[in-house]
Amino acid sequence: MRLFEAILEANHRAVTGDGTAGVRVADYANELPVVALTCIDPRLNRFFPGVMGLPEEYFIWLRNAGNIITNPLSSTMRSLALACALKGGREVAVIGHTDCQVCKATVSGLTERFKALGIDRQQLPENLTDYFGLFASERQNVIKGVDIIRRSPLIGPKVPVHGLLVDVQTGRLESIVNGYDALDRPAAPPRMEMPSIGAGTGQSSASAGFNLGEMKFPELKIGEAARQAGGQAAEIQRQSDPIGQSAPAPAPPPIVAPPPPLAPARTIPAPPRAIPVPPPIRIHAPPRSGRR
Repeated sequence: MRLFEAILEANHRAVTGDGTAGVRVADYANELPVVALTCIDPRLNRFFPGVMGLPEEYFIWLRNAGNIITNPLSSTMRSLALACALKGGREVAVIGHTDCQVCKATVSGLTERFKALGIDRQQLPENLTDYFGLFASERQNVIKGVDIIRRSPLIGPKVPVHGLLVDVQTGRLESIVNGYDALDRPAAPPRMEMPSIGAGTGQSSASAGFNLGEMKFPELKIGEAARQAGGQAAEIQRQSDPIGQSAPAPAPPPIVAPPPPLAPARTIPAPPRAIPVPPPIRIHAPPRSGRR
């Protein structure tokens, strides 16, 4: 069992009231600490890192509004990269949460809120959606964040990047993206590029590994080929129509367009059960003296 598999199992057991649920962090020394990006919502303060069963020294907590990542070289990516390079983070998790206020925000509503703070519309960036990273789905926002991290040159290819969603009512963690899948997936084969021939590409046939002089063509003149083709056509017509009357050519079969592909069915996850906030997960931490 890997680290985040153990975290999710312990969390789900704790949510159902199992007071013995916990994560033995000593078994995952090579996968700790965890770097987590969450939202700034103060309702999350009581959950982390307890709902993950990790002690504070194994949990590097980064926060911004909506746990949003805008691009692979953004300031948030800089913090994630330094958390791995300087603080020794081994695995990364983007953790969204239910009932996110950034998800509910609209451009007009955001403009009015800034106006109440004495900030006019002309003082704000032109595209508020892009600048503030407004989104319509907490789950899609987590998936997008994980994808940006994976494409960033600042995060090593061997660092798992997970996507989770925490219920602010129950503390239950839901797995959105399993970061281990990308590591286990075989690398895609290199894309084969076809060599370009001709002056239009700026490369000669020789530079592309293609020697036109090495090709062998039949020694047949154009006029001779035409006469041979005409003779063959006449012979075929004579054998098929001995009285000199050509049979009408059969009509080509009608072209039937293939049916359009069916859109994949959307699976809507069932909402979590309304259950009490889970008790703190037991932390099986090694003795402090053993830490470097």
